[in-house]
Amino acid sequence: MQTIKYSKNKDWHKILQRPALDSSALEKKVKKILNIVKKKGDRAVIKFTEEFDSVKLKNFLVTPNEFKESEKLISDELKQAILIAKNNIEKFHSVQLQPAEIIETMPGVNCWRKNVAIEKVGLYIPGGSAPLFSTLLMLGIPATIAGCKRIIVCSPPDKEGNLHPAILFTANLLGLTEVYKIGGVQAIAVMAYGTETISSVYKIFGPGNQFITCAKQLIQKGGIAIDMPAGPSEVAVFADKTADASFVAADLLSQAEHGPDSQVLLVTSSEDIAQSVKKEIKHQLQKLPRRAIAKKALEKSKIILVNNETEAMQILNDYAPEHLILSCKNAAELSEKVINAGSVFLGNYSPESVGDYASGTNHTLPTNGYAKNYSGVSVDSFVKKITFQQLSPNGLTGIGKTVETMAEAEGLSGHANAVRVRILSRKS
Repeated sequence: MQTIKYSKNKDWHKILQRPALDSSALEKKVKKILNIVKKKGDRAVIKFTEEFDSVKLKNFLVTPNEFKESEKLISDELKQAILIAKNNIEKFHSVQLQPAEIIETMPGVNCWRKNVAIEKVGLYIPGGSAPLFSTLLMLGIPATIAGCKRIIVCSPPDKEGNLHPAILFTANLLGLTEVYKIGGVQAIAVMAYGTETISSVYKIFGPGNQFITCAKQLIQKGGIAIDMPAGPSEVAVFADKTADASFVAADLLSQAEHGPDSQVLLVTSSEDIAQSVKKEIKHQLQKLPRRAIAKKALEKSKIILVNNETEAMQILNDYAPEHLILSCKNAAELSEKVINAGSVFLGNYSPESVGDYASGTNHTLPTNGYAKNYSGVSVDSFVKKITFQQLSPNGLTGIGKTVETMAEAEGLSGHANAVRVRILSRKS
């Protein structure tokens, strides 16, 4: 990790830049796959699955027997862990769906807003070296609470044509039965455009590598909604002299192991902590099975020394991290100064990995600086908010002159007339 000491405000923008990717060549490849699937449907999905996942499948839909068999393939300990996480995530998200409240803005003028679930949604669940069954909990639970009528799941198969049993167990636990063994860009294309056997959805959710991210951004340009822009996973930690260096190092490595394009950031007001964390990272890195991946991520990561916590919070808000950990004495007080972050973890005993799995908050969060203008996934992500109004005859009479005056001033006489004819009809 590169160490940067006491930089000036004018240099922060350059220091906080994420690793850049050459997106032009990537976009060309992804667009080609999207277009082929859109044109050729199932045949293209079969072809790309064989090409990218090394397995030839004719039927992509997971069968009832595969769901049943998955229960035998994971330990009781893991099943219990998934159940606890499910319970906590449901508790946190269930209170987010608020009932409609009728507001009388004027006598006889009633307005309200109602949450209506998006009818059809698609959830992309990464597989491969890190099958993210936890993401299925994070997406499937709020989608179910919202009341989405159709929830489909796509996840890449292994070379034997199977999905990870924990993904199948979790899907079955949530009552999600329309699960397809399709991964990569072709999965995003299937959900966006549909094929002969799989109909499309209205909104697509889920994380993924640079190909998935690019595919989601491209289909969004075509009018298909996505959860949010996203890039590689990241964490930023503020640590003062009270922080435990071993905890901080573990938090940084927990994100660095996601992928070689991930980035981690340590902001600290203590040179001693900076040195201690570097030593701990070196020590703990050797014990990680994914150390080669983490090492590549660390090459693009930074330790930033600041003069005080005020400067630290300014830098962190500029960075707008996906995950922000405040490992400091006055974490609760400092949290009030957080403006830009996906999810915040307070104190030395709130590791980011707890939020990733089981505390209850959602781990599908904006990355790459998008926390400046996007929120993480919630029940709100799966609903549309439709407004309603109902006026009584007296209510229309009371507000009518206001509407007529404003409409005429804008030169929209038809609008004014729609009010006027009603009021006149009462007088005749």
